Amino acid sequence: MKTKIISILTVFLLTFSMSAQIDRSVQPKPGSSPKINLGKPQTFELKNGLKVLVVENHKLPRVSATLTIDNNPVFEGDKAGVKSLTGSMLGAGSKTISKDDFNEEVDYLGARIFFSSQSARASSLSKYFPRVLELTADAALNPIFTQDEFDKQLNILLDGIKSEEKSVGNISNRVQYALAYGKNHPYGEFSTQESASKVTLADVQNFYSTYFKPNNAYLVITGDVNFKDVKKLITKNFSKWQKGTLPTYTLPVPENISKTEIDFIDMPNAVQSDVTVVNTVDFKMSDNDYHAALLANRIFGGDFNSHLNMNLREENGYTYGARSDLSAEKYTPAMFYAGAQVRNAVVDSTVIEIMKELKEIRSQKVTEDELKNVKAAYVGSFVRNIEKPETVARYALNIKTNNLPEDFYETYLAKLNAVTVDDIQRVAQKYFSEDNTRIVVTSKAIDVLPNLEKLPYKINYFDKEANPASKPEMKKEVPANVTKQTVIENYFNAIGGLDKIKSLASTLVTYEANAMGNTIQNTEKRTTEKYARETSMGGNVMMKVVMTKDGVFMNKQPLPPAMAGEMNYTLGTFLEMGLLNNENSKLTGIELIEGKDAYVITTKGDIVSTSIYFDVETGLKVKEAQTISMGGQTQNQEASYSNYKEFNGVKFPGIKTGSLGPQNVEFTLIDAKINEGVTESDFE
Repeated sequence: MKTKIISILTVFLLTFSMSAQIDRSVQPKPGSSPKINLGKPQTFELKNGLKVLVVENHKLPRVSATLTIDNNPVFEGDKAGVKSLTGSMLGAGSKTISKDDFNEEVDYLGARIFFSSQSARASSLSKYFPRVLELTADAALNPIFTQDEFDKQLNILLDGIKSEEKSVGNISNRVQYALAYGKNHPYGEFSTQESASKVTLADVQNFYSTYFKPNNAYLVITGDVNFKDVKKLITKNFSKWQKGTLPTYTLPVPENISKTEIDFIDMPNAVQSDVTVVNTVDFKMSDNDYHAALLANRIFGGDFNSHLNMNLREENGYTYGARSDLSAEKYTPAMFYAGAQVRNAVVDSTVIEIMKELKEIRSQKVTEDELKNVKAAYVGSFVRNIEKPETVARYALNIKTNNLPEDFYETYLAKLNAVTVDDIQRVAQKYFSEDNTRIVVTSKAIDVLPNLEKLPYKINYFDKEANPASKPEMKKEVPANVTKQTVIENYFNAIGGLDKIKSLASTLVTYEANAMGNTIQNTEKRTTEKYARETSMGGNVMMKVVMTKDGVFMNKQPLPPAMAGEMNYTLGTFLEMGLLNNENSKLTGIELIEGKDAYVITTKGDIVSTSIYFDVETGLKVKEAQTISMGGQTQNQEASYSNYKEFNGVKFPGIKTGSLGPQNVEFTLIDAKINEGVTESDFE
C-alpha cells in the first residue's frame, strides 16, 4: 500500500512539474512537416509500350485495374460525338463473347467494368480478378462494333443532347469552354444533334483503331495481388495489343480577351441563372506556383468557407453554393472559373460581388489564420489519402504522365507549408484575372438584361452554340384589347368552353411516366374549393399534397401559413380559376416559348412566385414556372404542356414534361374525368 501511494505521488509531482514549465499564454510553434514515405509501385513494360504499375496491398481481398491512354486531346471537328459513341460501345461484348453473356458474367462475378473512349476500369474480389482482367482486356482489345449497338447508342446520345438544350447549367458550361478555348479546340467543341447525326459506324471503328494504342498507355493494378503472378497475367492478356503511330495535332493556343466583358446567352425558360467568370491560364503540376495556387483557389472559392461562398451564400443568400476552380493541364492552358447558379433577380448583384471578391483577393493579403487553416485542411486530407493503396498508384501515375520529379509527393507537404501570404497574393494576381476575363451569364434576357446593362461592362450576345447573336427582343407589346381576363377566358374556351368550365364540380387527371426503372404516377383531384395530388412509385404513395382554405398539407404535415396563403388562389377545378380574382396576378407580357409567342401571367409572392404561359394563337396553356424562396434557399420548378386530348368535352394536356431530380421526365395522360371519381375522403 505504501508503495502504491508513493507511486501516485511521484506521478502527480512529475505532472505538476511539467505543467508548471509550460507557458500556456504562448501558442505552440508548429512542428515540422511529417515525413512522407509513399512507397514505390513495382513496374514493368511490355514490348508494345504498355507501361504497368503494380501496388500490392493485402489488407482486403479486392483488386482494381485502371487503363489510361495518355493521348493529346482529340479534336473531332464536324463529327463531334464520335469519341462519346466509341466509349459507349466499348464493353458491349467482344469478338469472343456476346454483350449479354459479357454483362451476365460480370454481374455473376460481382465485378465492375467501365470504359471510355481512351480508358477502362475494373474492380473485383481478388479470387475473381484473373477472369475479370481477362474480360476487360478482351472487351478493350477485341471490341465488336455492330450496327445495331451503334444505332442504339446514337439514339441515346441524341436524346441526351436534346434534354440538355433546356438546362441552363449545361448550356452555360459548353459556351464557357467554347468561348474560352475556341470551337476549333478539343476543349471548346461539343456534340450537337447535327454533328452527332453525321457520325457513322465506320467513324467509330476508325477512331478506335487510330487512338486506342498501347504506345502511350498505362495500366495500374492495385490491391491483393502478387507482382509475379499479375505480371504473367498482364503479359498473357495484353501482349497481343498492337502498337501504332499516333497522329500529331498542334493544339490552338487560346487567347483571353483584352478587356473584361459580359457574354450573355439568352435562355427564355430560365427560372435560375448561371453566372461564371472564366479565363485561361498557363498552369501545370510541374510549375513552382502549383502549391501556392492550390491554396489560393481554396481560400478564394474552392471550399465551403471560401470568400466567394461566404459572400454569395452566407451573407447575401443568392445561391446554394458558389465555387471556383483551377485545374492543372498538361497539354493546353488550364481554365480558371468562379461562379454560381442564382435567382434571376440577383444576377447583376452576383456579378458585382464576384468581381469584388476577385479584386480583393488580388489586392489584399489574406490573413495568417486563413492560410494556416487551409494548410491544415490540405495536410489532413493528404495524410488520410496516402493510407489508401489507390492513392499511391495514382500519385505514381501522375509523376509519370506529368513529368514530375520523383520526390514530388514526398515533398508535397513541405512545399504547402512553405507558402506565405505574399505567395497567395502573387499567384492570385497571376492566375485570377480581373481585367481580361469573361463574365458568362446564361439567363432569361427579359428578367436580367435591364440591370446588367447598368454595369460598367460591354455585353456581347451568343446563342446556345456559342455563335455571336443579336440582342434578344426584350418584350413584345401586348395588344390594348388583351387583358389577364381575356387570356384566361380564351384558355377556357380553347379547352371546352367558358360556361362549361365554370360549371364543373370536380376534375380528376392521372399521368404516368417511366423514370429510373420505375413507373411513376401522378393523380390530381380538384373541386371548386379543394385540391389533392398523390405521387406514387411502383404502386406505393410517396407523397400526398392536400390544399383547402384551411391550409396546405404535405403528407399530413402543414406547410407554413404564409406559404399556404400565397397558394390558395390556385384552388378550383382548374387552377386558372383563381387567377381571375387574384389581385397579385398580372398579365406581364409576351414571350417566346419553343419559338411561338405566349402571353405570360405572373403571380408574385414573398415566398411563391408563378408564371403561366398561354399560346397566343391557340389560347392553350403551354408552360408553368414556379419559384419558392424560403430560409435563404430557392427551389425552381417548371412544366411544359402539349398534345391536348379531349375527355367528355374537356381538353387536358396529353403530355406534361417536368423535372424529376436532375432529369426531365415526360408524363403521359392515362385518364381524365369530370364530375366523377372525387370524394371528400380524398382531401383528408
